[in-house]
Parts: sequence; structure tokens; C-alpha cells
Amino acid sequence: MQPDLAALFSRLGICPVRHEHEAVFTCEAAAALDIAMDGLPTKNLFLKDRKGRRHFLVVMHDAQRLDLKWLAGALDTDSLSFASAERLDRHLASTPGSVSLLDILCDRAQAVELVIDATLWQGEALQCHPYTNTATLVMALADVRRLLDDAGRSVRVIEFPA
Repeated sequence: MQPDLAALFSRLGICPVRHEHEAVFTCEAAAALDIAMDGLPTKNLFLKDRKGRRHFLVVMHDAQRLDLKWLAGALDTDSLSFASAERLDRHLASTPGSVSLLDILCDRAQAVELVIDATLWQGEALQCHPYTNTATLVMALADVRRLLDDAGRSVRVIEFPA
């Protein structure tokens, strides 16, 4: 179940800037919209370990390349692969092409580990979908931290290789 973002933002005093747009399913499609937005653009990946016991929501700068073998080592797991759409729906109530940082709020069982690129975590603001890929929110990092703290979510910040 997806928490009501408007109510949550209101309660926490968070005021993101919302940009409506056509549906985008990739970072390339989002960039092609050519909408002037503040904040760092993100790439969001839902991964699992080999046995499907550990799940990860990896949020990284959209220009960053992902090396699954390197990331598996950094996360102390045997190997990583993309999780299925069924797992994505079960754990984060999301669909491929729409997943974002905010979907971690749907993981009430806290079965998904949140991993964020240090470049994003040290920035001033980032971009994320509000449960749909037809809009993008620009959120201050201070607000993202407040939101995650309120949800009791821990974050693993990783410096991805250049």
C-alpha cells in the first residue's frame, strides 16, 4: 500500500516542486523531455541477490554506470540481478519504469535495503517520481532525509566508482 504523499509531506512540512509530463520509462526518455528542473536526476534500480533473500533499491545519479559485480562486492553479497516485476510490486508496490526513492515508503516490512549514491546524498536536491512516471518531484536532500527518518528507514550511502 502506498502512503498518501500529500498528507505525509504536509505533516512533515515538505514542499517539493512537482513537474507533470508524459510517461517516461528510462532515464534517456526523461532527459528527452527537456524540462528545466533543479536537483540531480536519478536512476532507480530494484535488485536482488542470487537466492532472492536480499532486495535492494539502488538510487544513483542517472549518468552513473552500474557495475553489478562491483556493487555485489560493496554490498557483501554473492551476486546481484534485476528483480522481477512481481517482486517489485510485492515489495515496493511499484512497476518497472516508475520505481523511485519514494517507493521505499511502501516497504512496511523493511525487507528492501536502500542504497544511495554518495553523489546524490551530498547534493542539495534530487529528482524522483511520486509513485508514477508521469510526474517528477524535485526534493531538497534535507527533506528526503527527514522523510526517511520519519519512516524509520536506514540508508546505505556508497561511493560508486567513476
